Amino acid sequence: MNSSHWRGQKHQQGMALVVSLIFLLLLTLIGLSSMQSATLQEKMAGSVKQRNESFQIAEAALRAGETAVQAGTFTLALCSYCLPPPESVKVTAAGVYSGTGQSSGVAWVAANSGFYMIQNIGTTATAVHVPTGSAATLYRVTAVGLQGNSRSVLESVYAKY
Repeated sequence: MNSSHWRGQKHQQGMALVVSLIFLLLLTLIGLSSMQSATLQEKMAGSVKQRNESFQIAEAALRAGETAVQAGTFTLALCSYCLPPPESVKVTAAGVYSGTGQSSGVAWVAANSGFYMIQNIGTTATAVHVPTGSAATLYRVTAVGLQGNSRSVLESVYAKY
């Protein structure tokens, strides 16, 4: 080969390396972005799983409380604090809530990995499916389910006549 051909190549040495390094950098950035996205999706899936589990725990505790109300021998005095329990967003154990803030003073019962409490909120003759001339006692059942950082609070009103 002639010397002019070699002189032209001499000026181009290393350009292929620079171009390939730029492409490698771009591929690395795309890979890092994909890994970050996958990690975020995994965290979101974990949060959804915890939320579903806490809901299921709260629902099981709610059913346990309703079953307790259904018992033929179940009676409970009329509540002195008949509002929904404010401690439902803080309670973490069975018993009467003793943390900071307002409390209903009603005991929480442990059930199915969750907690429930029952309040007698009075009687009515106008509830749905109450026979004419009868009265139904209304009970509020509040249940809490905890799973990881997720808390689910469910409530139902049960009419017993």
